[in-house]
Amino acid sequence: MNVTVAPCAGFCFGVKRALKLAFDAAHEGDGPMVTLGPIIHNPQVVAKLSDEGLRVVDDLSDIESGTLVVRSHGLPRTVLNAARERGVEIVDATCPFVKMAQDRAAQLEADGYAVVVVGEQDHPEVLSITGSLSSGATVVTGPDDLSGPLADRVGIVCQTTQPIERLKTVVTRLLETTQEVKVFNTICNATSERQVNALELAAAVDVMLIVGGRNSANTRRLWELCREAGSDAYHIETADELEPGWFEGKKEVGVTGGASTPQWIIDEVVRAVDAM
Repeated sequence: MNVTVAPCAGFCFGVKRALKLAFDAAHEGDGPMVTLGPIIHNPQVVAKLSDEGLRVVDDLSDIESGTLVVRSHGLPRTVLNAARERGVEIVDATCPFVKMAQDRAAQLEADGYAVVVVGEQDHPEVLSITGSLSSGATVVTGPDDLSGPLADRVGIVCQTTQPIERLKTVVTRLLETTQEVKVFNTICNATSERQVNALELAAAVDVMLIVGGRNSANTRRLWELCREAGSDAYHIETADELEPGWFEGKKEVGVTGGASTPQWIIDEVVRAVDAM
């Protein structure tokens, strides 16, 4: 079989930056080193960081001292303020694109707009955006979540890993019921590039492998897009999940990885397919 890896696959800029900050903090920091939730959505990378001494906790009450490394998805402003009040040192590894979405949402609120966030209700990035606002926001996954007029003036931002088509459909629906709509396209280019590359590669191969954490929204979306396009696509975390039956009678295999998937895992998958 011939194996082709998508040109844009694996770590994006924001993830690389977050992991550098995290590993540096683990090596250089004093006292307990923690993240509130996994720093990125990849269990294998989180396990490596744990081996370096960076512990994952689920609640701020579990942090009494030491250093909090803010996950790439960001944290609500109230959580960061509460951590500082406890005397906890902050290493902010929030992705700059997520930070921009937070700032845009805050700007819209300050300018008097009712804020709408296009994204997944319980995703940590979305929670960090809505948690940066005084009055919260309406979170929608698509136009069907909009049941009626929200306000005369509505401002929109988007979870950075959402497809542009979803943002467009929400904007179109709001234009039907709202006097004024202001939109900031806060979708990260890395997300769009990976989606375009994955679809192009999927159209040219017999089998498509999407590698990355099952808790990774952008990885899951790559798999969904390939499936929706009619591709024989499989979402796996590691090479151990490969099944020989997927490749029977197949000649061309495509591989891509989400923005939180390390290159070493992609390489392992490629080697495992080559060995079949």
